[in-house]
Amino acid sequence: MKQCPRCNKTYTDEALNFCLEDGELLTILPMESPRFDDPPTMIIDQARVTNPVSWPHSSPAQPPMQWRQPSAQPQMFGTAYNATGSPDQTLAIISLCLGIGSITIGWCCYLGVLLGPAAMITGFIAMQKNKKDPQTFGGRGLAIGGIVTGAIYFVLLILFFIIYGIAMIGGGLAGT
Repeated sequence: MKQCPRCNKTYTDEALNFCLEDGELLTILPMESPRFDDPPTMIIDQARVTNPVSWPHSSPAQPPMQWRQPSAQPQMFGTAYNATGSPDQTLAIISLCLGIGSITIGWCCYLGVLLGPAAMITGFIAMQKNKKDPQTFGGRGLAIGGIVTGAIYFVLLILFFIIYGIAMIGGGLAGT
């Protein structure tokens, strides 16, 4: 139940928050008896009493056999193995990506003029590192691919300028 503190009108609707007469905020009245009766408290039998000292098959002085470790030799778990990682191919992958980028998007604003040499330089560095230490550095084929694609861009660029020059000269002669 709720009651208005100003007009003392009581409401049984729990959804109302304000008085319908004067608009005052309703206060909740304390209930005389609880709405839900709690079940009575029951006393269950006493807890089981155990005596760990008198348990069968064990004594408190020494731990069970599986927990004792021999004092002469430390126990080894698992076996040792030689972990070898794969060789580092980062420069070779970068070289190949730059070479592919020079051929594909290199024609936009002549971006390949920057990407082609970068592909060839990183490819040569990757090849030198692979030659010195092949166990640590790998990706010889990727480096060769980066060098080749960077060089292909320059070959195509030179062919483009030759064809463009021939077209300009041929167009200039045809117009006279």
